[in-house]
Amino acid sequence: MLRHVAIAGFGLLLTAAAGAQEQNFPDHPIRVVVSVPAGGGVDAVTRIVTAKMSAVLGQPLVVENKSGAGGSVAAEAVFKDAPDGYTLLASQPAPITTNPFLYKSLNYDPEKLTAIAIMSHVPNVILVRADLPVKTVQELIAYAKANPGKLNYASQGIGTTSHLTAELFQTLTQTKLVHVPYKGTAPALADLLAGNVDLMFNELATSLEQHKAGRARILAVLTKERVAAIADVPTIAEAGVAGCESDTWHALTAPPKTPAGVVAKLNDAANKAMKDPELLERYKSLSINPGGGTPAEMDAFLKAETKRWGEVIHTAGIQPQ
Repeated sequence: MLRHVAIAGFGLLLTAAAGAQEQNFPDHPIRVVVSVPAGGGVDAVTRIVTAKMSAVLGQPLVVENKSGAGGSVAAEAVFKDAPDGYTLLASQPAPITTNPFLYKSLNYDPEKLTAIAIMSHVPNVILVRADLPVKTVQELIAYAKANPGKLNYASQGIGTTSHLTAELFQTLTQTKLVHVPYKGTAPALADLLAGNVDLMFNELATSLEQHKAGRARILAVLTKERVAAIADVPTIAEAGVAGCESDTWHALTAPPKTPAGVVAKLNDAANKAMKDPELLERYKSLSINPGGGTPAEMDAFLKAETKRWGEVIHTAGIQPQ
């Protein structure tokens, strides 16, 4: 009897300690592991958002870049860390949705990561090198068909949205392009600007200035409606390819079993960041749309995205590595 009372008492103490830990969260800096190198879209968005979250939470959010394996290196590190809210993952879609379709073995389960918040939605575009002899999507398709297997495209890595969007485009247009994967947006974009690759299905935020400066050319936006910043550029459907809509989004997740109270505080800070006038102005200048919403809404979104792009992977015949 006494033993049962002691065990029950110990359980209550643990519960009380956990409650106090959640109530006092955060009481020291939070580490945010970014799944791409510095300079890419995820990195830029994360630094904008975490600066605003830090002001809400009263503790610094320290950004650390850890790239590799389509974001899996960072995801695995966060997955295995303590579920206390002091280590977060900032990523593109792949490591938290489609990587199980693309890698034979992962040392983490994306479905068990804890949803915190979507930080942003960024329209994708078709970006070509400045001297590629095409001015429209239809000209690109015709050129690709006339030169099968000779056009190459850069991506941020295998299984990233840029890679899968290119696969979707090829399926819809019956073209064949050569994939050149990189470890993030920055090196991929650098090689496109240098003329080492022909095109890229890239996010608008890092393509816009290159287009405006004439260093590269946007042929279409992969959204249902035109984008105000480049209103003269057609949507992919207007350019004659229906069903190829695509955007890049960036998300914050935490290790499995992160306490609900901690998740609520982090989600609240992220949602407040999304309403910050300075952040909204910065986003607008980059043609980024704010994220936000509840963890439950994010979970549903992740499941839908995993299903959609999983079907693209299957149709394209991409085999896990």
